[in-house]
This record gives sequence, structure tokens and C-alpha cells, in this order.
Amino acid sequence: MNMWRRIRAMGLWHELVLAGLLAGLLAGAWYFEQTRGAEFVSWETQTALSSHMWEMALLSVPLTLIIISGGIDLSVGAIMSLSAVTMGLAWQAGMGVWPAVGLTLAAGLTAGAMNGTFVVFLGVHPLIVTLGTMSAYRGIAEGLIGAEPVSQFPAGFLAMSEPLVAGLPPAGILFVVLAIAAGVLLGRTAAGRELRAIGYNETTARFSGVAVARTKLLLYTASGLVSAVAAVLFVARRDTAKADVGAGLELTAITAVVLGGTSIFGGRGRIGGTVLGVLLLHEVRSLVAWRWNRDELTFIIVGAMLILSVLVHSVLTRRKS
Repeated sequence: MNMWRRIRAMGLWHELVLAGLLAGLLAGAWYFEQTRGAEFVSWETQTALSSHMWEMALLSVPLTLIIISGGIDLSVGAIMSLSAVTMGLAWQAGMGVWPAVGLTLAAGLTAGAMNGTFVVFLGVHPLIVTLGTMSAYRGIAEGLIGAEPVSQFPAGFLAMSEPLVAGLPPAGILFVVLAIAAGVLLGRTAAGRELRAIGYNETTARFSGVAVARTKLLLYTASGLVSAVAAVLFVARRDTAKADVGAGLELTAITAVVLGGTSIFGGRGRIGGTVLGVLLLHEVRSLVAWRWNRDELTFIIVGAMLILSVLVHSVLTRRKS
């Protein structure tokens, strides 16, 4: 009982619940599926199934910071699509693959900076801004490339999707690095405290000397850059650049962040919860596809998990108060 009180006092109860759900899911898969289930929980199967997870996982890191600050970014998937199209067209036009990567990163950085500019300097709500740019960026991507994807990238570039450490590809390693950096920023730096202060009450934070405008501009710009990085890694993994590579990823990433305990109203959240939310969401989706191969069942289960997570968080937060 004392242990549980200490966990609640530290605010780690949500992460503990997610870890228990994740362990229970894997244990249940192993127990009830003695043949296919045992294969599902093997390291080889898990690393193979994780190949399509890393782009969404990368998007979830800047989204966690943005949501903690009281904002939202619905355009990350569209920026990813626009960045992939930029890379494909640059490669198709004869540009070297690595200069094309540089141009892709610049495109994502610019798109993110435009979001931040609209939010900070025009005072438009981030939900409206990023909803509008989501449509605009996706439309631009489709208009530039049409229905014809670009492929046949060089072998040296495609090798970026090969496993490097413990079966993890560069995208997985980058996610670990970004998650650690974001965790340190939130938990060990003044910038992290300022970020939470903006989410709690932006006006109070501004009068307390917090550089609210600069912080928010940096957050949305970083989100665009990470989206472009995710696009580069997707193109390397699939050897294709097209206009729908990021379709729906923004909602999946936001689901993982909220499932991880980050308050949609801002001010509260931990990167550790987001990591567990990403893993739990991925395992549920993978197990349903592995066992039943029913997309509609996946949507139902993920929706139920998200609603249940929000309800449990709300009830326990009230009890603590």
C-alpha cells in the first residue's frame, strides 16, 4: 500500500498501469496461442513486426511536447507526405540522394515553421491552423506527384532500413535517442518546467518571464523537422515516395500520446508514458492483425483503449485531488 502511495505521489501510476497492460497482453498471447502466440512474442517476430512502427513513434515525441504545451499538431502526417514527395521529385530530377535528403529536411522544417508562425504571430488556435495546413500540405503533395510514386532509390540509401543494434533499424535507434532527450528536457531542465507552465496557463507563464512565443515556434518547427526525418526513413524502408505515406499517422500518434497519459488540455505528461503508449498500441494492432486479420476489430479495440485510458486518468486524478 505504501509503495502504491509513493508511486501515485511521484505521478507514475499511469506508466505502471500501461506497463502492466503491455506485459499482460504479451503473456496472454503466449498462453492462449501455444503455437502462433509463442512465435508472436519471440524477439525475431517482434523486431520484424516493429518495422512499420517507427515513423509513428518518431512523430509521437514532438507531439508529446506540443500537447504538454497546450497545443496540437494535426499536420505531421501531411508534412511527412509532402516531405516524401519532395525527396522523390528531387531524386527523379537528377539530384543526388543525399542532397535530396537535405532538401527534404528543409521542406519539413519550413512547413513546421509556417505552422508555428501562424499560431504564434497570427494568434490562430493550433487546432485550426494545423487542420488547415494538413489539408493544404496533403493537397500540394498530391498535386506535385499525382498518382505516380517514385522508386528505385540507390542501395546505399535503402540500407538505412537494415537492423543495426539488437535488431533495431536506424529509425528505432533514433526514436530511443529522441525519447531520452525529450525525457531529460521535460524532467531535468528549466525548459521542461517552462513547457509545462505554458500548458497550465499561458498568460501566467508569459508574465512570469517565459519566452512563450519562441518556445511554441521552436516546438512546431521541430515537429516539422521530425516529420521530414520520418519521411526519409519511410522512403528508405519502402523504396517508394508518394503522397499518402503519412495518411492517418497523425491520429495514431496522438492516440499513443494520450494513451500514454499526456493531458490533452496541456500541462501534464511524460515521455515515458508516450513510449509505453506507442508500444502498447503497436502490440495490440499487431496481435489483432496476426491472430484475426480484421482491421475493423483493430479500430474498435484501439478506440476502447483510448476512451478507457482517459476515463481511468480522469477518475484517479480526481481522487488524488
